[in-house]
Amino acid sequence: MTREILLLAHTGRRDAVEAAVTVAERLHSAGLRPVMMERDIASLNHVIGDRLREVSLAVAEREVALADCEVGMVLGGDGSILRAADLVRGAGLPLMGVNLGHVGFLAESERTELDASVQWVVDQNYTVERRMALDVQVWHAGRHVGSSWALNEASIEKQSRERMIDLIIEIDGRPVSAFGCDGVVMATPTGSTAYAFSAGGPVVWPEVQALVMVPISAHALFSRPLVTDPDSIMAVEVLQREDEQGVLWCDGRRFMELPPGSRVEVTRSAEPVLLARVHQTPFSERLVDKFNLPTSGWRGPVDPANQVETPDAFHRGEVAKR
Repeated sequence: MTREILLLAHTGRRDAVEAAVTVAERLHSAGLRPVMMERDIASLNHVIGDRLREVSLAVAEREVALADCEVGMVLGGDGSILRAADLVRGAGLPLMGVNLGHVGFLAESERTELDASVQWVVDQNYTVERRMALDVQVWHAGRHVGSSWALNEASIEKQSRERMIDLIIEIDGRPVSAFGCDGVVMATPTGSTAYAFSAGGPVVWPEVQALVMVPISAHALFSRPLVTDPDSIMAVEVLQREDEQGVLWCDGRRFMELPPGSRVEVTRSAEPVLLARVHQTPFSERLVDKFNLPTSGWRGPVDPANQVETPDAFHRGEVAKR
């Protein structure tokens, strides 16, 4: 039985196109069948001509169902991986990202590891990590008017540059605070290093089960980021003020206008996003690498074998007054 591998690339970038050609050829040579979306094949052929004439590219959703693919290789940055996650939603397909962009927090490997990434897929040398996603529901005037989902975050933002938007935030059916602001971000642990991070939110390790709510430039005494139970219901309401139009963005890709009185509810989705992982490096190391954080002077933990027993240096009792 032929193994089929979904290949997704940012076909508007020449480096991604060349990477897609390389991956398709390597997969074909290894006896695997590369699968691409029809529009991506057309874009690819427009740039490279008939360079892939010897490769039997299959058309996704017409010749091969997404759910029948073994894994999806995504060539691009985090934006490409977010687009891929949206495309394969519901197919149960793990995604392996090869970073051709800048930070690439969601990617598993860098462009220098392109050949190795193909070999990992050929050898099935990866594990599958489940990342929490969000379900997003929108209400207005007592009516359900829209639904979406997000891997990183759902953000409610002001539509006008000239003025703030008045919002009230709610956790588990109880109002927490109301304020004028530029918006509110509701994020997963995965999204804590994206928009929520830029808004001043905490970095949450991906393994932590939690939801994050971060006000953006709020004019209030209490405007701290909140970390809630993963089963909490987070909500934001646009207050009934004149011309208080807002907009809801999901992963910066899907949007919906929010008239005054709109209500957005966010909960943990029952369907996680699957990421193919090879590197078992701690998240702290990934954090340092991606943000290029300074760590000079670090000495590391003391080796118990070399530990010298000394008297306890802690003092008991009150600190002497000076």
